Amino acid sequence: MKAAVFHKPGDIRVDNVPDPAILDPRDVILKVTATAICGSDLHILSGAVPQKENLIMGHEFMGIVEEVGSEITNLKKGDRVVVPFPIACGKCFFCTHEASPACENSNFKHYGPNGDLMDQKGGALFGYTDLYGGYSGGQAEYVRVPYADISPRIIPEHLTDEQALFLTDIFPTGWSAIDWANLKGGETVAIFGSGPVGLMAQKAAWLNGAGRVIAIDPLDYRLEKAKAVNNVEILNPHKVDVIQAIREMTNGRGADVCVDAVGFEPERNFMDKVKATINFEKGSIKVLEMCFEAVRRMGTVSIMGVYGSPYDNFPLFRIFDKGITIKQGQAPVLNYIDKLVNLVSENKVVLDDIITHTIPLTEAEHGYKIFNEKEDDCVKVVLKP
Repeated sequence: MKAAVFHKPGDIRVDNVPDPAILDPRDVILKVTATAICGSDLHILSGAVPQKENLIMGHEFMGIVEEVGSEITNLKKGDRVVVPFPIACGKCFFCTHEASPACENSNFKHYGPNGDLMDQKGGALFGYTDLYGGYSGGQAEYVRVPYADISPRIIPEHLTDEQALFLTDIFPTGWSAIDWANLKGGETVAIFGSGPVGLMAQKAAWLNGAGRVIAIDPLDYRLEKAKAVNNVEILNPHKVDVIQAIREMTNGRGADVCVDAVGFEPERNFMDKVKATINFEKGSIKVLEMCFEAVRRMGTVSIMGVYGSPYDNFPLFRIFDKGITIKQGQAPVLNYIDKLVNLVSENKVVLDDIITHTIPLTEAEHGYKIFNEKEDDCVKVVLKP
């Protein structure tokens, strides 16, 4: 079969690889019908998240069940399903306590309680390095789905693949950011980053009762997309002082909720890069620091962008003085997936309006290029095997 394979930093290309096979009675084999490139895939492409061996990429995918293991009773050949990106056994302590991204059984290579840089990680993820299980991802014609009696969800027939695809990751991830803030209604939510996760967090904010949603991004085309599909207010940090602007919009207090949907590889200037080099840090926490400044006292900061390095001069003084609540981590997709499927099925939210490019899987290398380099006003790339 054909698959998008990571070889080394800067080198992801489509190869012919062996078809997957059933390895456990709880497996299914999926014929992939749609898959997407995620912003977190770019961390592997850049080398910021390390991977030594070749790896089939992709954790946003859906498709048709092709083959089922002997213990699978919830699915049959021909079912069309979406697959949440965390791999969860459904039976361990964390899976039974609504914390499936911490599954104790899926990441047999590097699981542990400590959360170190290069070991003792959480539960496994599809197509996301050996540190997170080394499972082949779904940017391929076929994919093996372990613990298939737990995560896959059958999609209503009237939904297209494009309407359902983002239930795998970015919509539940954006939803998590807002759900963690426990909105009561009428809040001001400032979302830093208007890439795919930021756009989904904007949708989730409205659905959860926000009174005002503000999108912050240094790229005008992304802000225009946010304004067009989500009816948000927009701020470009190259044009305005974002912190001052948010305070002026909130009677001097700051936003009730700030969401970091960027992570540790934001747009950086020369001095940002010098600082990171001197401190032996990967990337920057500049967006996170902006969130801590922009949020009001006793407000909430949700961190959905990936961070994979320790950072000196972390502003704990500000967090303590302002009484900020911080929530972060991989989205517990299984906690939300059934509700979110219903929202999409009932047309209460539109997800496919963020797609800017749909291309064949065979052109995945080009898809990575335009997404990574932000060419052709690229916001979201869908690959079709």
